[in-house]
Amino acid sequence: MIDPRLTGHVAVVTGANQGIGAAIAVALATQGVSVLATYLRMDPAARTDDPSFPAQYGRLRAQSADSVVDRIVAAGGKAVAVEADLADPAVPARLFDEAAASFGPVDILVNNASGWFADTFRPDSRDRFGRPLTAVDAHTVDRQFAVDARAPALMIAEFARRHVARKATWGRIIGLTSGGPHGFPQEVSYGAAKAAQENYTLSAAAELGPYGVTANTVHPPVTDTGWVTPEVAEAFAGSSPPRRVARPEDVAEVVVLLAAHQSRYVTGQVVRMT
Repeated sequence: MIDPRLTGHVAVVTGANQGIGAAIAVALATQGVSVLATYLRMDPAARTDDPSFPAQYGRLRAQSADSVVDRIVAAGGKAVAVEADLADPAVPARLFDEAAASFGPVDILVNNASGWFADTFRPDSRDRFGRPLTAVDAHTVDRQFAVDARAPALMIAEFARRHVARKATWGRIIGLTSGGPHGFPQEVSYGAAKAAQENYTLSAAAELGPYGVTANTVHPPVTDTGWVTPEVAEAFAGSSPPRRVARPEDVAEVVVLLAAHQSRYVTGQVVRMT
């Protein structure tokens, strides 16, 4: 059995009330990491015009992270939940303060949260799955970048400032991405914001390496966090080559691997899961 040597470390995991973020919080806690799980409840009523938005997914997005914390604590782990809007630039400092007050200095940062929505340069009103599309404008760009690019950048900056100030020598930064540098049709601002987050993370790998910090990004496959309808699953299964639909726990395992001692020489990478 390989010991990842994570016991005693402290993590902030954003977007941890459901899906991949919740699975990451649980997986890290299982390895002895104390976890601050952030979340922002969404209003499912805002998606009533979307026939591809399953009701169960809406309920998951509307819940707090309390059930995730309860699961961790029941298994003997340590976790707290904090609701926070990452679009607010004052939030990163507050999250690090709360984590430090609860468990000690943060040395693992997982930027998972997303403010996903679909926008396009085309005049289309629906995407290939029947989901509503919005025309790209200043609002869509600012809204998407605030959560998926600016917030991770500010979280990394807060992590780095505190890490250097306390003369720490061990740290992990892990981001979650989609799309990439080749564009993301029908989700153009989301893809662009995730590409920016990738770049921030790779810059952190280069700049913070001398301080013992590794920084990597995970590019999951299509992952069923509650939004994959039978129509979506069929579309991916029929693609060429066929694409598998992963579970959140599959992605969480890769995040734990990148945080582990055994990955201490892995940095500046975009790990693509297929």
